[in-house]
Amino acid sequence: MSLIGAPVDRVDGRLKVTGTAPYSGDVDLPRMAHAVLVLSTVANGRITTMETTDAARMPGVLAVMTHLNAWKLPQGGRAGVNPPAGRVLTLLQDDVVHFNRQPIAVVVAETLDQAEAAAREVKVGYAAEPAILKFAEAKPNAHAPEKANQEPTDSERGHISEDAFAKIEAVYTTPMEHHNPMEPHATVAHWQGEKLTLYDATQYISGCQTTIAKTLGIPKDDVRVVCPYVGGGFGCKGSTWAHVPLAAMAARQVARPVKLVLERPQMFGPVGGRPRTEQHLMLAADPSHRFTGTRHDVFSHTSMIEDFTEPSALQTRMQYDCANVQTSHRLVRLSVGTPTFQRAPGEATGTFALESAIDELAYRLKIDPLELRRRNEPPIDQDKQLPWSSRKVLECYEQGAKAFEWSARNPAPRSMTAGRMQVGLGMASATYPANRSAAAASARLTTDGILVVRSGTQELGTGMYTIMTQLAAQTMGFPLDRVRFELGDSLFPQAPVSGGSQSTASVAPAVQSAVAELRRKLVTLAVGDQASPAFGAPEDQVVIEDGAIGRRGEQRREPAVATLARTGNQSVEAEGAAKPGDEKKQYSMHSFGAVFAEVQVDPELGIIRVPRVVARYDVGRLLNAKTGRSQLLGGIVMGIGMALMEESVLDERYGRIVNANLAEYHVPTNADVGMIDVGVVDDADPYIDALGARGIGEIGITGVAAAIANAVYHATGVRVRDLPITLDKLLV
Repeated sequence: MSLIGAPVDRVDGRLKVTGTAPYSGDVDLPRMAHAVLVLSTVANGRITTMETTDAARMPGVLAVMTHLNAWKLPQGGRAGVNPPAGRVLTLLQDDVVHFNRQPIAVVVAETLDQAEAAAREVKVGYAAEPAILKFAEAKPNAHAPEKANQEPTDSERGHISEDAFAKIEAVYTTPMEHHNPMEPHATVAHWQGEKLTLYDATQYISGCQTTIAKTLGIPKDDVRVVCPYVGGGFGCKGSTWAHVPLAAMAARQVARPVKLVLERPQMFGPVGGRPRTEQHLMLAADPSHRFTGTRHDVFSHTSMIEDFTEPSALQTRMQYDCANVQTSHRLVRLSVGTPTFQRAPGEATGTFALESAIDELAYRLKIDPLELRRRNEPPIDQDKQLPWSSRKVLECYEQGAKAFEWSARNPAPRSMTAGRMQVGLGMASATYPANRSAAAASARLTTDGILVVRSGTQELGTGMYTIMTQLAAQTMGFPLDRVRFELGDSLFPQAPVSGGSQSTASVAPAVQSAVAELRRKLVTLAVGDQASPAFGAPEDQVVIEDGAIGRRGEQRREPAVATLARTGNQSVEAEGAAKPGDEKKQYSMHSFGAVFAEVQVDPELGIIRVPRVVARYDVGRLLNAKTGRSQLLGGIVMGIGMALMEESVLDERYGRIVNANLAEYHVPTNADVGMIDVGVVDDADPYIDALGARGIGEIGITGVAAAIANAVYHATGVRVRDLPITLDKLLV
């Protein structure tokens, strides 16, 4: 039986459920000190006084690092800037404050309690200046970014006529959000002479290595980054934020290892979040219900020190058949921390607007919303004028609608009930680009018969350990328990960021290449070994099954490692690499899906429940049915939070997020999640890579907020265009 696609249990599952998986914050080194950030309390201005004397005298305090005594970095610490992942960081190089909760000091002490107590005693004086915190007031000064996720900022094809048989024009908004993974950001910095080791909670170990080296002005080879496990990231750990170099600077100053773990409120401000968007959307159709014009103009906020673009209009350029399409992206500068990638950046927010508008147009046309989408299925990517590498949207519609029993839906709003509850059924399409980057891997067969495979990728809880173990075992012909996959160390062969849903599509071909080369070397040894069952056989007639080697068609086999014992008892090693070619110049590559949601709304209280979600996805070849399903489930749950709960509330007087804790920043819990039925159209993408597998980390959230919003309208007759959909927006 092929291991590829099988629902293999997580190989790291026991470590996780027993609490023994080593996360960055768990690292404990001899003589390790603890650091705590001091954050600004104004949104714009300068530091006039920094009184640290009392804090420095407190028990256990080793240092209070401020702009007055911090390591002066080359180029003010900006050498590591390499957008979109390399950030403009505030590293105690001057007295300027750009946003509330900006790091302005670091207190280092023997214990965490001592560091926290001393941090509270640091007294800061400011010369505050007016801050720009109101989106509406700043919007007239919006500017165009250079790019929108490496794509042109604006696009236009055809000509949009103002006359249309039917047209929807509406504004949709999404709020600031913050990621809030279970594991907050954490870094342990340890200098050994000129060599720096960072145990960092990161989605990009090699990116962190490069950024830190450039920022501190030291050779890249002098920086090692280690991260065997990440306790969730969702994008916030894809960049290197200020706390990482600050931990390294503090460790150098006190000449001891230093651990710096962000407190939960510190996750709101200095480490990014999803930006607020305001999306103006026009959608027109003719009497045959074909789209004749689409305009999607996006405004999103960024910081005063750096541009970050939420590319919410990208899917509008390609998702449906329409000859006349215009899109634009503009940035609104606010006195806040720089926003960043958050699960499906652009598509999560953009599909809410686009798919809500399609639902509104369907009601205007008096046509089934699913049928309207079917009629506007594009034969090619009209934006890039390329054929699809694979597109199974119609199959997703058909399978999802059947499982959801969409045909039983009464199309009239407020027409369906369950007892006293109003019932609504809504749907939306999902999409996310298929990405891939260069990656490398190594493979080694040890003398005790263990296949060790390494790649400098990351494990975010998505199953990378497991699927790469499966792939290596399948390629080599070894049982799973004789394979060990290792990751999370910048000493290993380089792999890309675990973001953009690209890790599987990037790392899997490299692992396959390395293991295939190792197998070839082992077969060559066996063919030349007179005592081997494979001696003298043509190499294509040598088989390795369940760790045993022999000739095809013959029963005599022996453990593959026996060949090593007779040929010098040395391990065999190989390396492999893979990178994308010109396929994206020849094909448009995306994953797709269809999301169907049922809501029940209390007509008196406005409380919304989501008892049922059905979703079907076209994601290429699924490498593990169990971990793949878990990723899609997680995306849908996060989509429920986006639709109904998540919002970072900005105090427009002071620039601080007022609900910066998990008591008031609401995310779905078990009681909020009903039945979720997830399935895939398991069909390999013939062009993405040799395995036909696309990444699935992000598509699961796309379309969910729109499906729920559309269901809420069907249940109540109230169209909510501003997320999250809270009960006050229904009590009108």
